[in-house]
Amino acid sequence: MSQRRILTPGDLRFGRRWFVQYGSLAIGAGLVAACTGGNSSAPDTEPTASGDAPAPGELTRVTYGTNWYAQAEHGGFYQAVATGIYEAHGLDVIIQMGGPQVNGTQLLMGGAVDFFMGYGADALKAIEEGIPKVTVASIFQKDPQVLLAHPDQGIKTLEDLQGNPVFISSAANVTYWPFLAAKYGFTEDMKRPYNFNPGPFLADKTSAQQGYLSSEPLAIAKEGGFEPVVFLLADYGYDPYSTTIETRRALVESNPDLVQRFVDASIKGWYSYLSDDPTPANTLIKAANPEMTDEQLAYGIEKMKEYGIVISGDAETLGIGAMTAERWQSFFDTLTEAGVLSAETDYTQAFTLEFVNKGLEYYQS
Repeated sequence: MSQRRILTPGDLRFGRRWFVQYGSLAIGAGLVAACTGGNSSAPDTEPTASGDAPAPGELTRVTYGTNWYAQAEHGGFYQAVATGIYEAHGLDVIIQMGGPQVNGTQLLMGGAVDFFMGYGADALKAIEEGIPKVTVASIFQKDPQVLLAHPDQGIKTLEDLQGNPVFISSAANVTYWPFLAAKYGFTEDMKRPYNFNPGPFLADKTSAQQGYLSSEPLAIAKEGGFEPVVFLLADYGYDPYSTTIETRRALVESNPDLVQRFVDASIKGWYSYLSDDPTPANTLIKAANPEMTDEQLAYGIEKMKEYGIVISGDAETLGIGAMTAERWQSFFDTLTEAGVLSAETDYTQAFTLEFVNKGLEYYQS
């Protein structure tokens, strides 16, 4: 297996960092490089994804930017690096790890990354703002966004939270909160600022807080000493695609073969991560993010499988990464009805089905 190293910020050829989910749910500091060409350090050449095709036998260098610090929810991409799946598809892939206070759309559109880990609502908003990026696959069929409540408070459904304080990030105001207001009667006076600290939630038993399915429930169980009530919003009608692969429209048009190879290899990486031994990916994840623990990684994998985050719905027959035009329209209608997007937005420009929905046999070959 090829040698790999962890890149430091000093290795960056650009100074900006990047964002996810409307710029307020922050992402990425640090990099993990997959030097699949067999060298112990990254080559000095710039990424070639948008340039001339490499000579026969050479690998095409591409960068994929993730939306947060390395974790199990990124595992399939790291698995494709660690097990040589990308290399088998002719790719030399650098995974550029996310972190706080960054702007992924700027890096993507500026050419600093070739692919980015996106999100359905942001993809639609970008089209409304005239940004020519396009989603080419959705790894998650269910958004892992959850609301957490205290047990023994009589809270059994989302409707039971009406009138209670709910700690949310600013990103929620343009993503899931308008949905909750429209469908479940949540009101502005319920909102409290969430600063990614569970302390206020733990102190108020009547409150709820936002979280990520595979993160906050475990943290609260350890810190608070109780299992919170978990509401996965995807199971209550909030249906955006999540943990997507997005790129520049120009790259889709000029080099569809490269896009197809990156999508195929990433999907195969996810099948391997969830079905085979995840140790190769987890080793890279822990190297990139030293604060990540084996317990958290195992918990993340368990919850992705338990709730069908990656494999459910269309992905069960069409394969991981599946998307449909009907699903995109459904979510677009949700956001327009909530006043987040204009009904005049051409939502069909936010995605293409050209690179996915190949069927299980295709990805298992």
